[in-house]
Amino acid sequence: MNTDTTTSFAELPHGEALARPGEAEAFTVTAPDGVRLAAQSWGNPAGPAILLVHGFGQCHLSWLRQLRGPLARDFRLITFDVRGHGGSDKPLDPARYNHARPWADDIAAVLDAAGIERAVLVGWSFGGRIALDYLALYGTARIAGLNLVGSSISPRPELRGRGGLALRPLMNGPDLSENIAATREFLRRCFIIQPDEQSFQEMLAYNMLVPPPVRAAVNARPDQPEAALRGIATPVLVTIGDQDGLVPLAVAHYAAEIFPQATLSVYPGIGHSPFFEAPKRFSQELGDFARRVLA
Repeated sequence: MNTDTTTSFAELPHGEALARPGEAEAFTVTAPDGVRLAAQSWGNPAGPAILLVHGFGQCHLSWLRQLRGPLARDFRLITFDVRGHGGSDKPLDPARYNHARPWADDIAAVLDAAGIERAVLVGWSFGGRIALDYLALYGTARIAGLNLVGSSISPRPELRGRGGLALRPLMNGPDLSENIAATREFLRRCFIIQPDEQSFQEMLAYNMLVPPPVRAAVNARPDQPEAALRGIATPVLVTIGDQDGLVPLAVAHYAAEIFPQATLSVYPGIGHSPFFEAPKRFSQELGDFARRVLA
């Protein structure tokens, strides 16, 4: 009797939030402190580069609507799972997360491993703070432009995002039931236009890959000081949904004022994830921005 029960990925039910085999060229990056990062190259291998950095709790799969869209025809799109997230290493030592240096070094290591001399850097939410760590410590020589997406970057207390603060103790704590429930609620707050249920389940699965001690260490890290932000002289596209439940709209206006070469783009009726909720507009604006600054 044949007892083989092997099932292929293609036979499994999945939503749009999972990558299919062969969609990307996977590579591993080793950061200066030894942390291994899971990275991927998508789209046109001969095209100019865009490096996409996901937010807190997420992974590279957050960007699939761009990776499968028109941007991939013209650009080489690089993604990676930031340390402590997704398929990357998850050391529990808080010192691997609670200051700027390791995050900045990770961006530099990914650029080196991918052989990229110059790129547009895109940071969503916490990913925007990682991008600013890189620019503050390494400068703008390899970054033609920065797209901040729903990113709370200000050290000013009155401009801190409030939508997820009450959930942090539960998401960081040891009680698994509380952790799951709080993470589910946090993820719901990332969208006004919600994902379909199966895609949401897939997103919840990769959010739960982040260990609670890592979440706590990430949340404890400081922002770049305002003086460092004012010194970033590269074109900046500031993208935000006017219904963002995690980051106040005032943060985007602050960013548009503080960066010398900033453009503000507000998405009406959109939440914390414009790249997912309004992918056509987002991809068009990012593509136009990248073509201009990389020309």
